Amino acid sequence: MARENLAAALALIFRHEGGYADHPLDPGGATNRGITRATLARHRGKPVSKAEVLALSEAEAAAIYRASYWNAIRADDLPSGIDLVVFDAAVNSGPARALRWLQESLGLPATGLANAATIAAARRADPRAVIEAFSRQRLSFLKRLSTWASFGRGWSLRVAQTRKAALALAGPGSIPSGRNKETFPVTDTKSLLTSRTLWANLVGLAAIALSIFGFDTSAVDSAGLAEAIAQVVAGLSFVASTVFRITATKRLAMM
Repeated sequence: MARENLAAALALIFRHEGGYADHPLDPGGATNRGITRATLARHRGKPVSKAEVLALSEAEAAAIYRASYWNAIRADDLPSGIDLVVFDAAVNSGPARALRWLQESLGLPATGLANAATIAAARRADPRAVIEAFSRQRLSFLKRLSTWASFGRGWSLRVAQTRKAALALAGPGSIPSGRNKETFPVTDTKSLLTSRTLWANLVGLAAIALSIFGFDTSAVDSAGLAEAIAQVVAGLSFVASTVFRITATKRLAMM
């Protein structure tokens, strides 16, 4: 479905990855065009030196990306835009983890496998919503890494640029015909409803309104009440999400 996007995806990858580097804090060690020494050795089937990593051509790097990452996530079968965010994340964090983020964004069990159910769900989904949810999950994961202090700025820029390019590939927002709107969770709405700032503002407005009508609200702990409401909503959201996942799994099993 998105086979023609590989060239554009590779151009973005090469821009993100840059040239040769051997940063002491990078667990990948010697890297060129984003290809680590271990990855190159695995591709060639034999140990390689740092000099060989330095001499890596763009053509060989592209072949590695296609075989070990693009094909691993079945990007040819993914919708435009979704293919790009999953591919870039696969290069940066591994194909299995990228697939788990995709599955979580679709409300599916996170198996890390590019199975038929994942491809089918991705094709039914609103690509822009999936791209947004996926990008948030990816950035959240990166922020928890111990090397965030050293590489966080670059990672943030990479996620933002990939998201922007993916949204451009996906085109105007739309829900494909025939899609059941209840099939996938609405991540933005969930985040909004669990916002403590939102509930604090609403509680404050309610207190002002009650005061106008003569009620004494001075004893009300607005911050505490807002916190309690947000926690209740978060709990209900977790229960609803769990029920949804069970239902979605059953539906996919019947397909």
